Amino acid sequence: MKLQQLRYLRAIARHNLNISEAAQHLHTSQPGISKQVRLLEEELGVPLFHRSGKHLTDMTDVGKKILHYGEKILQDVDNIRAAADEACDDQNGELRIATTHSQARYVLPPIIDHFKTRFPGVRVQIHQGSPPQVGGMLAHGEADFVIGTDPIAHSGQMVLLPAYRWYHCVVVPRDHVLAKEGAITLERLAEFPIVTYLDGFTGRTKLDADFKRAGLTPEIVLTAADADVIKTYVRHGMGVGIIAHVALEPGYDDDLVALNTHPAFSPNITRIGFRRGAWLRGYMFEFIAMLAPHLGAEQVARAARDPDAPAVQKLLTQIKLPTRGPSRSSVRA
Repeated sequence: MKLQQLRYLRAIARHNLNISEAAQHLHTSQPGISKQVRLLEEELGVPLFHRSGKHLTDMTDVGKKILHYGEKILQDVDNIRAAADEACDDQNGELRIATTHSQARYVLPPIIDHFKTRFPGVRVQIHQGSPPQVGGMLAHGEADFVIGTDPIAHSGQMVLLPAYRWYHCVVVPRDHVLAKEGAITLERLAEFPIVTYLDGFTGRTKLDADFKRAGLTPEIVLTAADADVIKTYVRHGMGVGIIAHVALEPGYDDDLVALNTHPAFSPNITRIGFRRGAWLRGYMFEFIAMLAPHLGAEQVARAARDPDAPAVQKLLTQIKLPTRGPSRSSVRA
């Protein structure tokens, strides 16, 4: 059995049993992968896939079990390499972050600036996507960290730590009738057409739940994946915008007025996650501390060692989270 055979097996599973796509991803040939899979099956004495002619239709039960153990072996190989790399040079390496537009656009820039000043030799990659997409990037080993708010796919394979709390706010042009009213009720807000996030993005589930709890069905006339687009259509008079407060930029959004609701929208929690069993290099601990200063290195290390331990779970629930952007009833004029 060879490590490369396990990598081929993993790639096939991750590309929906499409050997051509797996080969393209691994920069190798389709016949080469097929041959190695056959050799692995011959060595183990069991079929790993169900086949229909030359096509793979599903993994066998034993194939799924072998894939599970193979994933763990490949994770350990990655950890061995990471540990060796850090021992040789703890100031250089790579940091791959999978996150959504809101985090990449509004939250991470000053943190990345700080990180690059501290670790100029570390190459930073930011991969953007929807919450399900970024979860898949981490689960498939394409990222070291995932940062997101909404339910993240493959969360059972991750250690997720609370980074910060934030709230939604209402944005309108300065000449809008609501601009003079300060904090507004949900009932008042529901009188106007609304522009906000797509389902599954930036706390939209919480927004819908807040309106439903109040017995309201707002008229949502336009949805988008990011706040830049929402603010653009608010400026064009399409409707009243609801965005994350962290998406307001002084100097760029001074033509808009930000209002909170009273009572406040429900709080949202953004989390940072990494794969269970992953080796975290020293600069990765530093990055977590820059994003979430309340998470000390020892807390993160304890969570990484045993995320399901009752003591760790209790610790995480007791953390007092910082709030990014104005909280609850504060209003920016």
